[in-house]
Amino acid sequence: MRKKIITIIGARPQIIKASALSRAIENEFKNELEEILVHTGQHYDDNMSKVFFEELGIPKPKFNLSVGSGTHGVQTAKMIEGLEQIFIDEKPDAIVVYGDTNSTIAGSLAAAKIHIPVVHIEAGLRSFFKEMPEEINRISCDHMSTLLFTPTKTGLNNLKKEGFAITNSRKATIDNPAVYHCGDIMYDNSLYFSVLSEQNSTICADLNLESNKFILCTIHRDTNTDNPKNLESIFLGLIELIERTKLRLVLPLHPRTKNKLDENLSDKLLGRLQNSIDILIIPPVGFLDIISLQKKAKLIVTDSGGLQKEAFFFCKPCIILRDQTEWIEIVENGNAKLVGTKTNEIVDGGLYLLNKNEFSYPSFYGDGNAALFIAQKIIENIG
Repeated sequence: MRKKIITIIGARPQIIKASALSRAIENEFKNELEEILVHTGQHYDDNMSKVFFEELGIPKPKFNLSVGSGTHGVQTAKMIEGLEQIFIDEKPDAIVVYGDTNSTIAGSLAAAKIHIPVVHIEAGLRSFFKEMPEEINRISCDHMSTLLFTPTKTGLNNLKKEGFAITNSRKATIDNPAVYHCGDIMYDNSLYFSVLSEQNSTICADLNLESNKFILCTIHRDTNTDNPKNLESIFLGLIELIERTKLRLVLPLHPRTKNKLDENLSDKLLGRLQNSIDILIIPPVGFLDIISLQKKAKLIVTDSGGLQKEAFFFCKPCIILRDQTEWIEIVENGNAKLVGTKTNEIVDGGLYLLNKNEFSYPSFYGDGNAALFIAQKIIENIG
């Protein structure tokens, strides 16, 4: 009899991450595992959600809670209410959550409260900055989980320091969770979808972009978009960087950021952005297109955790618009720089990485087979 798992997704990165496990189940474990997808609706814009199911061939969710936007408390509460009822009706053997979003914490809490094992993929990551909502979510989720899959040795050490046993000598339970270092599931996807991107994406040709002649930038965190001082400082840095390097800037705008530009940028700076022929402000793009942009960019500037890693996967230097990161390996190895939101640090950090000639890319994130490993361990430990 197949074991039933419910996978919780809600944000764009989770949709992509989940595709790797769904693909592994379909190709190798469909006689052992039945997977049901539940979309919380945390990302409700079609460009941020629906398009990913269509272009990546991801199975359609059986349920969509359509919670939409709201404060952390309102959004999370709606998710818990809807997810609990689904869990009661479907009676899964386990639920699977990814990363550190409100969907992650809601799914974990709803399941743990009614004694359904939680499988946390991307466990053990820490920024050690609890003012980030994501840090609260990831810590709490880890401590409600029965199976924890960490992508890095750093994550494994973090869990060990927090008291988790990593020997896995007894049956896994919420009181005796099993911890595995499995590699990064997004590395699986980057390898797989890189081929599809080469075959199908035309975005660089459409935008008349030459390889290594542009900077790719994404900004979405509320600490950057909702703070006028931070947002102004970031864009001043970006403009100075492209003026000094003669590179173009490609900026796929997250809906949150697009709504905040008029509100939080000065008229003068907004005018410079809108009138510059070297700054391309475009709508959010699909995963195959963002891969193509990353592979052909000279430098990546982002406050996204996912793009930090993907820059590393595609051997691109990265400027991180944050003061902390959960992906500390790429900073310590010299592939990325934490610059926060200060104009001079953005410029100096960008120039430093653009002029750096020697980079190395150790196998921090596994061998591209994390999803197969995770599926096998779920079968062995659950039910």
